Amino acid sequence: MTPTHPDLRAIRFLPGFSWGPRLTGLVRRVRPRPADLGPEVTASELHLPGTAGNPDVSVRLLRPALAEGPTPLLLWVHGGGLISGSPEQDDRANAGFVRSLGIAVAAVRYRLAPDAVAPAAAEDVYSAFVALVERAGRLGIDPARIAIGGASAGGGLAAAATLMAVDRPGPVPVFQLLVYPMLDDRTVLRTDMDTTNVHVWMPGSNRYGWTSYLGTDPGSPDVSAYAAPARRTDLAGLPPAWVGVGANDLFHDEDVEYAERLRAAGIDCTLEVVPGAFHGFDAVMPKAGVSRAFWLAQARALQGALTASPRHE
Repeated sequence: MTPTHPDLRAIRFLPGFSWGPRLTGLVRRVRPRPADLGPEVTASELHLPGTAGNPDVSVRLLRPALAEGPTPLLLWVHGGGLISGSPEQDDRANAGFVRSLGIAVAAVRYRLAPDAVAPAAAEDVYSAFVALVERAGRLGIDPARIAIGGASAGGGLAAAATLMAVDRPGPVPVFQLLVYPMLDDRTVLRTDMDTTNVHVWMPGSNRYGWTSYLGTDPGSPDVSAYAAPARRTDLAGLPPAWVGVGANDLFHDEDVEYAERLRAAGIDCTLEVVPGAFHGFDAVMPKAGVSRAFWLAQARALQGALTASPRHE
């Protein structure tokens, strides 16, 4: 475990906590207020049909106010340990993508555990992806330039939905943006991890999140790759990816391994490991220099995957 990054040392003042039923219930009663997006970004709510018997799903769509022609799109999946969260929590970063890259961002509202168990949330993300492709013309979206991305639990769900898209007939996203993704339930079973400088998402929270979503014990032999993408043995045929994680993140090892396995399968994958950064550091301290650099790395990855003539932020 590396020392905490100098830009992030204030984390020592944040008291430690672990997610469980009581905290989850309290947090889910408080819905984040939408950010002030400014005149350059418009926001709307789209209601989309589910696929293969899944319920309808909605997305919070952010678009450039002066968009011209078909716009590339990032389908974004919020974090929250699979048990909490909403699209509004990522308004600031998503609006930054809209303004700097000229793309649209559709942030999906997916079913949360334990009310809905795996792979319900991933199916919601996949449903949103398919519906957006089908409605691309009327929405002013370029169906050939749609990426899927997410942070933490959302990154894991983005990876799972991408697996679904590759396995099923129909469209496939052109890119995966996986921000410290929650990929492997088997991390819960590890007893060899040094958690000295691990913050925000701790082992107890990880056990509760995975148990809630799987509806069974983490590490069980029958867990599907659509629930925990790291369970996938063959990663060939997936779209290019960017994986970013802090060196002090509980998910560091599973994320690095997934990126390395993507590369071994012949997939173009960029891996960015931030020294001394803990889980969700950019959300906890968005103004820190290391957090800004991390966001810019994501923007550059999306720029290369989705836009031919990027703008400067």
